Amino acid sequence: MTTLTRRARRAEAGGNSHKKPDSEEDGAADRDLNDDDPDDSKDIRLTLMEEVLLLGLKDKEGYTSFWNDCISSGLRGGILIELALRGRIHLEPLSLRRKRLLDRKVLLKSDAPTGDVLLDETLRHIKATEPAETVQTWIELLTGETWNPFKLQYQLRNVRERIAKALVEKGILTTEKQNFLLFDMTTHPVSNASEKQRLVKRLQESLLERWVNDPHRMERRTLALLVLAHSSDVLENVFTSLADDQYDVAMNRTKDLLDMDPEVEASKAKGAEMIWAVLAAFNKS
Repeated sequence: MTTLTRRARRAEAGGNSHKKPDSEEDGAADRDLNDDDPDDSKDIRLTLMEEVLLLGLKDKEGYTSFWNDCISSGLRGGILIELALRGRIHLEPLSLRRKRLLDRKVLLKSDAPTGDVLLDETLRHIKATEPAETVQTWIELLTGETWNPFKLQYQLRNVRERIAKALVEKGILTTEKQNFLLFDMTTHPVSNASEKQRLVKRLQESLLERWVNDPHRMERRTLALLVLAHSSDVLENVFTSLADDQYDVAMNRTKDLLDMDPEVEASKAKGAEMIWAVLAAFNKS
């Protein structure tokens, strides 16, 4: 929690004795993670990073495309959005001197553990960093794309493997060893195809049968996943099973959605600011 937040809460303590403690608010945010998707209440709960990796994996081979050089940064963007949706971080408020989305700093809202190793590791980095950094800088730092040797400590290592192991523990992937001529590689084929099909179907329906033509009426996690899947270059995998006419509709709607101005859209929906900030960061890179 930032110093400003602590001061504000001390000042309001007299008139807001009914306010929930931070730990209760964080717990409520975690419980409400999937309220955006009421139809999925009985399904396995996945983080945005797990969903992106699952979409990118080849089902039988168990690895992502060797030509995909976008998924690493996409997964880091997913970590920032996941933390924001869980009420752990947020963008600094707009001031009288209005700042562009990409100029606003990422601030700590709560350091309560999430129970996810990657999320909690990132949370510790954000808490320890002074001065605060922007969304684009954090994506670069977490990916290790920095020229500053003192910032290399913020790089998250073995992210894909760690996410894959989490999916193995949830019974969605399995672990195998494959030989590629000169080296052996650990792979993670899909063992629970129905879970991946459910994920693909949810995204397809969001752009077809359940299309609302307004990002602010979309489920936030679905909007975030569309942004991240596009930024990670795995969105095409969602549409391959569609008929030609449906494919064209889904692609056109996705293009319209992603071509929107993040600055404008972020100003309309406070709860989705981090989603639009991540999109703006990838649009710039």
